[in-house]
Amino acid sequence: MLAAVLISLPVVFLAELGDKSQLITMTYALRHRWWVVLSGVAIAAFAVHGISVTVGHFLGLTLPARPIAAVAGVAFLGFAAWTWREGNTADAGETAVPEPRFALLAVVSSVLLAELGDKTMLATVALASDRNWLGVWLGATAGMVLADAVAIAVGTVLHRQLPEHLLHEAAGLLFAAFGLWMLLDEALGRRPLAIAAVAGLIVLASGAALRRAARRRRGQTADDESAAR
Repeated sequence: MLAAVLISLPVVFLAELGDKSQLITMTYALRHRWWVVLSGVAIAAFAVHGISVTVGHFLGLTLPARPIAAVAGVAFLGFAAWTWREGNTADAGETAVPEPRFALLAVVSSVLLAELGDKTMLATVALASDRNWLGVWLGATAGMVLADAVAIAVGTVLHRQLPEHLLHEAAGLLFAAFGLWMLLDEALGRRPLAIAAVAGLIVLASGAALRRAARRRRGQTADDESAAR
């Protein structure tokens, strides 16, 4: 079992670096308390690698990657809409009541969906097919939690330095980009269309952000002029 832990932990840790679930974890750390995000990651990691071990060790099966990607893509577009709605509520000056239980549920579900059919899960399935299943489960879970803890640390630092509206916009853009990529590339196999859609989304979002920044600057200038009078 120890050998399985020592093999699976670094494999999953390295596979997670720069992966979409790590970026998603960092996005949540920009807006929620670190312990809520880390708890959600730990629950999702435990669940997803438990599924991987079951599929690889006990069933000897492969996962239907395209249907999973389609479901995950739709879910991520939903996360994007929810995040943008939160940002608009904050801009409108409404008081948001923190709901840690809903934040935890969002982290668990989005990380779980991001990992289903991902290369990290496939690596765990392969490792569990011919190694101790408990060691692979524990090592893979620990590797994923450690990798995402790095992302949480980065997100926590950025949260102290970036304005709230920018955090919501960046989070919504990331979720929408992942959703489009999963639907068009991973589910439908249309990579050129996926690249074009994500690039178009980034251009549109950048243009909208620049227009909002210009309006804010004009408003600030008008306020300064009124105060000077």
